[in-house]
Amino acid sequence: MTDNKPKKLGKGKLIALFAVSFIAVFLLGMLAASITERRAEVVSTFLQNKVVDIQGIEARNSIWGQNYPREYETWEKTQEMEAEMNGVPTDELAKRPDMVILWAGYAFSKEYNAPRGHFYAVEDVRNILRTAGPKGEEDGPMPAACWTCKSPDVPRMMNDVGIEEFYAHKWSKWGDEIVNPIGCADCHDPETMDLTITRPALIEAFERQGKDITKATHQEMRSLVCAQCHVEYYFSKEGNVVTFPWDEGFTVEDMESYYDNIEFTDWTHKLSRTPMIKAQHPDYETFTMGPHAERGLSCADCHMPYMADGSIKFSDHQIMSPMRNIERTCQTCHNDSEEELIQMVETRQHKAAELRDILENLLSSAHLEAKYAWDNGASEAQMEEALKYIRQAQWRWDFGVASHGASFHAPQETQRILAHGIDKAHEARRALRDVFYALNIQDGYEKPQYANKAEAQKLIGLDMDQINAEKKEFLQTMVPKWLEKAKAEKKI
Repeated sequence: MTDNKPKKLGKGKLIALFAVSFIAVFLLGMLAASITERRAEVVSTFLQNKVVDIQGIEARNSIWGQNYPREYETWEKTQEMEAEMNGVPTDELAKRPDMVILWAGYAFSKEYNAPRGHFYAVEDVRNILRTAGPKGEEDGPMPAACWTCKSPDVPRMMNDVGIEEFYAHKWSKWGDEIVNPIGCADCHDPETMDLTITRPALIEAFERQGKDITKATHQEMRSLVCAQCHVEYYFSKEGNVVTFPWDEGFTVEDMESYYDNIEFTDWTHKLSRTPMIKAQHPDYETFTMGPHAERGLSCADCHMPYMADGSIKFSDHQIMSPMRNIERTCQTCHNDSEEELIQMVETRQHKAAELRDILENLLSSAHLEAKYAWDNGASEAQMEEALKYIRQAQWRWDFGVASHGASFHAPQETQRILAHGIDKAHEARRALRDVFYALNIQDGYEKPQYANKAEAQKLIGLDMDQINAEKKEFLQTMVPKWLEKAKAEKKI
């Protein structure tokens, strides 16, 4: 018969157990005290040391800086540029003139530069040739929606005049109102400093998917505040309302299906006459398909790493590539050396760039071949298949390259997208070759040559002298008036 009585612990074991328990309780108490002390110091900094009382949507970042000098000082560093920029934006069209052909008939063929820090958001959208040279409040080709992600003045104006009214005008209408670059009020509630969503398009996209964005966790919010702007979007045909095409999903195929179903076109290509889709910058969507998102990381974990000032822990608001600060970003998780991590990233980037270059060359050829077919009497029925493939191929090219850091965020998915784009570009050229044979023009085609950006822009019919002159006049006349009025009204 088994004896089920519990065995008594010896005196030595009891003493050891008591000692371990005492040490554990002591350490937990020390940890709790440390947390309480740190929270108390944060609360003290947040509440007792406030210099100004911020209420409502305060777009002036310097006002926030009086209360939160640590964060503000790092935010100011977003004006520091990469060494290769040498103080000016990097001209991407000069580096890759094929893109001029790909965007023929669209404003991006005029000017497309490498992105700069948030500090320059308003300045860059004013200066870029894409916004042209409006001469009055309701002049110019661009809608007010083009301001949406450039400034905390946008949610301020949406609150003041209404969302529909904000979108209803031309871009030039709000030039004297949108004057402060991306900053504090874009992402923070002024009373609690909690992360908050200030752009209606993101909230509406969640609602259409049956999701409640107010239920998002703090870690999710550390990406969602970025997803207000770093996403694919389009302007609705009625009202030019910023809309996210997420109803069917986040993949390149999901969004393509969405656009096809609503028969959406950003523009008709000037050479090939293809109804085109322009990918904006699907950074958030691409990020969600990569390994870091799968492991629960947020955008801020890598682009806004934590810093410490005494016992105060705060996010670095310089917001830059994690590769410029590997010790506080990558190496908080990875044991690899800095050299190994850089090599790893550059290898992925080079592989994606190789596919990108192949696809750009194929697409530029396809657009020019399509123009040749049209010029020689091709019918819409004959061109239908080729145009379908051109649209699909360029959508994949744009989705893969417009997403900043796509080859880092989701290297496998990015290479898959570009590879499928190459396949569809080949299909487009095969279909065009069939049209050439049907028209008996296959022996007369020679691809037009262009050695640089200027020659490519001339080829697609851009008068760059006039375009630059109009922009120069705008910058010398309209912009100073905008700034003078904004300063007089203390909006800047």
